[in-house]
Amino acid sequence: MMRGTKRAILLLGVFVLIGSCEKSENMNTDVDMQGHTAPSTITREINQSVREDLPIDDQQDFDEAKRGLIATEESLQVTGADGEVIWNQDAYRFEKGEAPGSVNPSLWRQAKLNNIHGLFEVTKGIYQLRGYDLANITLIEGKTGWIVVDPLTTKETALRALQFAEKHLGKKPISAIIFTHSHVDHFGGATAMISADEAVSRNIPIIAPIGFMEEAVSENVMAFSTMSRRSLFMYGKRLARSERGHVGTGLGKEPALGTVSILKPTELITRTPQEKVLDGVRFIFQNVPGSEAPAELTFYLPDYKTFCGAEIVSRTMHNLYTLRGAKVRDALKWSHYINEAIELFGDAEVYFGVHHWPAWGNKRILELLKKQRDIYKYIHDQTMRMANSGLTPREIAEEIKFPESLRTTFSNRGYYGTLRHNARAVYQHYIGWYDGNPANLNPLPPEQSAIRYIEYMGGAEKVLQKAVVSFEKGDYRWVAEVLNHLVFADPHNSDAKKLLAKAYDQLGYQSESGPWRDEYLTAAFELRHGAPEKGIDVGNGLEMLQHTPMDTFLKAMAVRLDGPGADGKDIMINLVFTDIKESYVLHLENAVLHHRRGAPDTNANATVELTHSLYLKLVIGKIGIKDLLTSDDIQYKGSKIDLIRFFSLFDFSNGGNFNIVTP
Repeated sequence: MMRGTKRAILLLGVFVLIGSCEKSENMNTDVDMQGHTAPSTITREINQSVREDLPIDDQQDFDEAKRGLIATEESLQVTGADGEVIWNQDAYRFEKGEAPGSVNPSLWRQAKLNNIHGLFEVTKGIYQLRGYDLANITLIEGKTGWIVVDPLTTKETALRALQFAEKHLGKKPISAIIFTHSHVDHFGGATAMISADEAVSRNIPIIAPIGFMEEAVSENVMAFSTMSRRSLFMYGKRLARSERGHVGTGLGKEPALGTVSILKPTELITRTPQEKVLDGVRFIFQNVPGSEAPAELTFYLPDYKTFCGAEIVSRTMHNLYTLRGAKVRDALKWSHYINEAIELFGDAEVYFGVHHWPAWGNKRILELLKKQRDIYKYIHDQTMRMANSGLTPREIAEEIKFPESLRTTFSNRGYYGTLRHNARAVYQHYIGWYDGNPANLNPLPPEQSAIRYIEYMGGAEKVLQKAVVSFEKGDYRWVAEVLNHLVFADPHNSDAKKLLAKAYDQLGYQSESGPWRDEYLTAAFELRHGAPEKGIDVGNGLEMLQHTPMDTFLKAMAVRLDGPGADGKDIMINLVFTDIKESYVLHLENAVLHHRRGAPDTNANATVELTHSLYLKLVIGKIGIKDLLTSDDIQYKGSKIDLIRFFSLFDFSNGGNFNIVTP
């Protein structure tokens, strides 16, 4: 997530902004400032049953989360150069005491644990800063300076964390950087640690798993608009930080908003085990590609008997499928890597991850690793057992249950991923979207089917009357399913939207998963207030996008082509990038765009000479086609008409503000 997220929200004129409120409403009222209704008696009873079912008062996690605390900041807000707040830990001060009726007690417990922030000593020579971003930043003391592990999401939050560490530990040069994996919350603040020029001049080792650069810079390029729009739901970006709003993601508090950067690795981890000495410290690396991220590593410090589990081990069940949208992750491979870590590093006395808090003692660590290993293996094996007996994804999600030994362990609870949607992910990984029932092979699109559903049910008025009865009975899942049809059939039916929003409120309040809660409550918010007027601005990641291979951008350009509009057109364009000395031939035929790197084709309709940076501005929507063709930084030969015809067939806007809960 980048700073453009918050800028988009500000443009909406939303009255409760991220980080701007603590406990912003009177929780005794029926409706809060954003329109969220009070928890029903049924929701309160369900949440109370969760409290009675789990050892909520167990203090071991809290003791571990506080262990080694050196210092904390009384107020932790981070602002950008323009004064805009991009990180606000203070906004979560309302999370104290017993869980309110509007929050699942298990999620409330996790939220309070993730509020414990500051500078911590993990073990002698290893320090962590937690609560400065969604992820942690770790400092390992080398002979000459700090070895930095995962410099957070943004330059602003990473710099704040580093400055706080230097205040209490003393200032030392950066002697190495390790990126554990290719998700932005683990590398985006890199150039706050050290500039790219200094890293080169001082020959600083920058360690990353094989495939890191390709995955890091291209993960969201192909589907940016969809992923960014859906991330507003998954992370509750439009919600107040309050008892009826966003309380945390389960993985941490939220992704930071700010300026994203990256540094190119100098050394890649390609195998297991792979040993290196960085600034006098011995490392044994484990390469774990295709687990939580396409490119990922863990490592062991044998002289410290300390294992860093990166993100294959967390204090929550993780996502095999992330709700913002991404490729499904391999549960079996994930489980295998944790088992491999147990075999290789089973004598560890200290564990730390790149989220959450550490663990100490060999017995405690092995228990954590084994149970994390076994949740992914269990989900995999039991999903496929049920699939092979004929159950569909919806049926498996309803049927699958953990055994007692896995279910009651807090680190296995569904604070981020959930058992239900992870089981669906395993099914998708092997079998795909189709459940085998021909009724689902070619269904009508939502708006058309919704109209017919409501007609068959006797009309909108009767459906709404029945939905009110179901709501009063606490049958919120069914109310949501039925009224979703009604809203899609009649999007101007305000009574249906109001009741559907109330059902989403209750489902959100009951959710143990932070993302599920945010999905439901954001849906309720948008039913009441509408979709965003603008999408996320990708331009704040320009420093990172400059490292994206041109081949990746041209593939992304192809998915922006208006296929029906391109029907019957045959156009060839040469693109010559004068600053990076690369040339590409783009050929539009059969309503498909192809490209190849190579010398300009003499048969092309036109040749365009431009800079890489100018092309980036076009791709991210900073300039339009007219600006491109009239720029002093571009030269062209051939048919200007064909150039205009060609570029007019592409949509270079960021989009990302489409409707989700309404047609």
